[in-house]
Amino acid sequence: MLVNTYSRKIFNMAFQFSGSYEEAEDKTQDIFFKLYNSLNKYDFKRNFTAWLLTIAKNFLIDEYRRTKWEKKSRDNFDEHFLKSETQEGPEESALKEESRRTIWEALNALPTEIRMTLILRDIQGKSYDEVAEIMSLPVGTAKSRINRGRLQLARFLKEKKEKGNEV
Repeated sequence: MLVNTYSRKIFNMAFQFSGSYEEAEDKTQDIFFKLYNSLNKYDFKRNFTAWLLTIAKNFLIDEYRRTKWEKKSRDNFDEHFLKSETQEGPEESALKEESRRTIWEALNALPTEIRMTLILRDIQGKSYDEVAEIMSLPVGTAKSRINRGRLQLARFLKEKKEKGNEV
């Protein structure tokens, strides 16, 4: 029942963090295995969803640090979604793919904690309170990291655009 209820959220988080459909599937299974082994540590006074997402977040960060599986290029980021985009011309499709790669390149340039807060807030649509709870941070710190991440992303994208115009 837990898997049915939470697998989509966990998969989405893993996919957004890894950028690969296959890696996200593997990471989702690993996270549920970790959850199963950690259930005896759950404090019933806490929000279960936030606790589970915290486990997922910590696992994904630990995996990143342990294996360095994040890559500079996210070639497979949209493989699953590109199959459904059929009415685009080749030029339009290439521009979208280049934009996705640039955004993931910018995200990869961010520190892990800032990247994770941005993924939770701007990609998954979590509230500031939810981001703070999942990341085990005060709300003000979560807001600060999100703001700092957005500014760093904007700066990176601006520099990338300026370099592209110089060519």
